[in-house]
Amino acid sequence: MFEVKTMNNIARQGLDALAAGGLTVDVDAENPDGLLIRSAKLHDMEFGDKLLAIARAGVGTDNVPVARCTEAGIAVFNTAGANAEAVKELALCALLLASRDIVGGIEWVKSLEGTENIAGAVEKGKSAYVGPEIGGKTLGVIGLGAIGSLVANAAAELNMTVYGYDPYMSVDAAWGLNSIVKHAPDLDTIFRESDYIMVQVHYNDETRHMLGAAEFAKMKQGVRIINLARGELVNDEAMLAALASGKVARYVTDFPNNTLAGAANVVAIPHLGASTPESEEKCAVMAAQELADYLYNGNIKNGVNLPSVRLERAGVARLCVIHRNVPRMINRFLDLIGAENINVEHMINKPKGEVAYTIIDLGSDINAAIEEKIAAMDEVMRVRVIR
Repeated sequence: MFEVKTMNNIARQGLDALAAGGLTVDVDAENPDGLLIRSAKLHDMEFGDKLLAIARAGVGTDNVPVARCTEAGIAVFNTAGANAEAVKELALCALLLASRDIVGGIEWVKSLEGTENIAGAVEKGKSAYVGPEIGGKTLGVIGLGAIGSLVANAAAELNMTVYGYDPYMSVDAAWGLNSIVKHAPDLDTIFRESDYIMVQVHYNDETRHMLGAAEFAKMKQGVRIINLARGELVNDEAMLAALASGKVARYVTDFPNNTLAGAANVVAIPHLGASTPESEEKCAVMAAQELADYLYNGNIKNGVNLPSVRLERAGVARLCVIHRNVPRMINRFLDLIGAENINVEHMINKPKGEVAYTIIDLGSDINAAIEEKIAAMDEVMRVRVIR
């Protein structure tokens, strides 16, 4: 039985899913087979030689040393899609917060405490907080993954014209997208057409500051921008300049910082995107199920550093290899297996950038010598046999 160490508070449903998956849980385990975490910072953590996988109950993996894990042959998972409904709901709220100064109006009403005729004061002063309706306006959604697709569909139902841009959109996301959502062939189309722009992409070196001065210059005057994905997607200094000039009418972000917290026309939400009990439960359960399926079957779902691979079990033993994505690797594995007259029941290989993952189901057990020879290959990060 595999041992999993949990870090941070994990929803009870997630712990139940670990048990249902045949995993034991020990918060004090010194050398576990798996880690189940939320926000625990692992960059300075020494990993034991048994560690096979880390599952993050959430989407972002900034707290995980992903590159180091890859080199050590440790699979890293997230729970993409588990928090999609929670973030979608906050996104719809953000559209309204971007339109009318609801937050400013509420704070102003609070300041009227003690005023003799609050109702009269409200009628005289409310015009300072008005804003446009979202119906009939155009929303541009950058990133049509699990969350972006839900937002695009919901906005279309609210009578918005919706443009979506995502050069990496999956087939599943495409099938779930409302047919009335318009395809934007490039970001310039989003910038040119949109009254509201929502960015919903992963943060990496390519997307860092993807919205900055040059991009704002291409947008409509008075555009309203919503960022519930990652704060670093937007250049804060360029945003403040765009707000000051009126190019951007309002910026709603789920990532407050010292630059934005007190700025005019910024609505800074305290990172509430996935902060619902339902989301935490779904993330915990998904992470637990991913761990169990990988540890017992070698299957990968929502791999961060490895490709998503699933193969139904067949045969007596399953050979799983994490290796460099270079030519002839599979042939080298098969040559060793064939030399021992072991039949291959079925197999699968998938790459992800410079790394690949191979599963080979065998008709009979594999001897330790083959496993050792594969492990000794310079291009191999991890090999294991599941029986």
